[in-house]
Order: sequence, then structure tokens, then C-alpha cells
Amino acid sequence: MYEDPDLVRLFTTYTSHPEGIGRRLTRSYAERTRDLPLLVATGADFALYPGGGRPPVVEGYRLSPRGFKELTGVSHLGPAVASLVHMRTSLCDDGWRAQAERLLTETKNARAANTYALWRDQIRVEAYRGREREIADMIDYACAATARYLTAALADEEYLNAETLRADYLDGGPVPVNHVMVATFFLAGLDISFRIGRWLRAQDIDWQRAMVLIAGRQGRATAGVTWTTSSVATMILGTADGQLPLERLYLAPHAPTFATPVDGDLSECVALEPELRGIWCSTRATVELGELMFAGHPRYSPAGVRFPDVSDPAVTEVSEMPVVHSADDMRALVTRLRVVLEDPRQLLSGAVIDLAVEALGAADWDPTRVVVPGLTGVRYPTD
Repeated sequence: MYEDPDLVRLFTTYTSHPEGIGRRLTRSYAERTRDLPLLVATGADFALYPGGGRPPVVEGYRLSPRGFKELTGVSHLGPAVASLVHMRTSLCDDGWRAQAERLLTETKNARAANTYALWRDQIRVEAYRGREREIADMIDYACAATARYLTAALADEEYLNAETLRADYLDGGPVPVNHVMVATFFLAGLDISFRIGRWLRAQDIDWQRAMVLIAGRQGRATAGVTWTTSSVATMILGTADGQLPLERLYLAPHAPTFATPVDGDLSECVALEPELRGIWCSTRATVELGELMFAGHPRYSPAGVRFPDVSDPAVTEVSEMPVVHSADDMRALVTRLRVVLEDPRQLLSGAVIDLAVEALGAADWDPTRVVVPGLTGVRYPTD
């Protein structure tokens, strides 16, 4: 392929060259903002770079906290059983039986291990204080319901179908397993939002001047890359309580990330600061060209989030998360579970996290005052 050298040099004078105008613009912007705080969120950690060369502070939020995996395992019971149905009925995969036997065994083991004392004395999640018995009862119920359904399916594989999945398992029983999924997703969001919200508030961030970057992959490869679909963005914006201008928060799914620090070693995190600042600054510097070049033409303004209302049974489709009118609005809450599965933009963890953040803020960040849908005021029978 032929390229004319003179015209190519014109191209590289602005872009694609270390000394190009675009790179110089980024460096100038980075120098001007070197003392501003930069908040970076990866798929597992938050790092606050205070600015001026001071070392960062890092807080894990996803994989390391107490109780996350134990609770999420219960959240995944519904999708796990549905996957077995899909394997048998649609994909004709005989491997469903071995997977069902394994899930049955692990469900029974988990049920045996699950106790009130386990949640109160060993897992000890601060945001769940006072709810440990209700959580233990809910998990016992979910495991028992799952074991009954799997046992019946293994005895008669024709029983494992979409109709029984919904009528006998997800929507059936004294309390639908769908409600368990809502409650467990909400509890996970409540804990993460409580801990990260407290940590962010303790940093005393000047949100009006802060540079915020959500870096790297968040959940599945297609998800969480917009302000309205990122549960991490939701946590940050909720904690900032309207003080962080939306245009100062960027999502950069291709940005480099650091591994969770081990034994306090922040070297990798420190080494990435110039590049992460450069990503934020190059984005912002380009944005600011808009007013310089096109003043007088309509400007871009981030749109507010609009939630469709599904309270009318005639509504059969939505293109965004539905509004939830109360903690008892299970039609909307379960619809959200469906949306996060079917909409590839959504993070599975984002089904209800906005509700958890909003509820915490309304409760002055006291998790004991938050109503948990699917748990608060619900009696889960135990065998």
C-alpha cells in the first residue's frame, strides 16, 4: 500500500506521533492538573491519587470483602438451574446431568454450612449487622428449594423444563426464588456501597475538581461502559451526592489496570499514575476543543437517566432499567433481573445497586435503616 510521505507527515503532525500536537496538548493538560485528585476504579479496587506526586491509597471493593462470594453463590442459583434447563431442552447437551448432580451436591453442602452463627461470628459483614438470622434463613430456604427441584429433575429429566423452572422454582413456593435473587443482589450492593461510600467520604475529595476514571473491564466484556450501565459509576455518583459533574467521570474499558496490591506493595499502582492521568487528560482536552471550535452550535449535554414504568401489565418490553416504586415492587425488581441478562450493556451486579446507594443516602448511610427488598419483613420457612 502506497502512502505519500508528505501527506502522512501532515497526519502525524497532529496525531500518532510522540511529538505531535495532540500528544503535546495532553502533556500540557496533565501538567496543569497534576495536583488535582484522580480517582481510578478497576474491576476490583479503587485507587485515589491525591496529586502532586503523593502516593495513592487503595481500597478493594469486589472480590476480597467478607461475604461477597458466599452471598453471590446464592444469587447465582437461579441462573445456574436455568442454564441446566437450557442445556437439556434447547442445546441437547447430555452433560446437564453431571452438572446438575454437582450443583445438587454443592447446594446441600452449602446448606449444611450455612448458619446464623456463621454469618454473625465468622463472616461478620458490618452492613448486614442485625440481619444475620434473616440472611441465614433465606439461604437455607433457597438451597432447600434448589435441592428439591434438582432432585426431581434428576429422577425424571422431562421435569427439567422452562414451565416447571418458572412455576415450581423461580415463581413458586412460599417465597419465589426470584425474590431471593433480588434480595441477595441488593445485599451485595448494599455492602459494597456502604464500604466504598464510607471510604470515599473519608478521603474528603473535592468532587468539583476531581478527575474520575473507571478503567478496564467491568464484568462481562460488553457491559458497564456507559454512565447508566456501570454499577461503579452509580456508586461514585451516589456517594458524591450530586457534587461530581458527570462530564468529569470517564469510562475507559481499554485503559490499563493494576492488580490488587499484595502486602501493601503499591509499586504497580504508582507506576500507572502518569498513564492513567494521561488518559483522563487527553479525553478532557479534546472535549474542551468543542467550545473553541463550534461555539454557537448546540453543545453536547449528558442526558439524565430515564426509567420506564412497568407497573402496567400491558407493558411487555423495556429498553432501559424500569423504575422501582417501592421495596415491594417485585414486578419491576424482577424485570431488572431480566434486563441485566438480556441487555449486553448491563452489568449483572447493576440490577439494583442504584437502589441500594439511594436507600443508603436516604438513611444517612446507616445500613440498618435500609429496607432490603425480598428480605425485610419476609419470613423464609426452614425445614
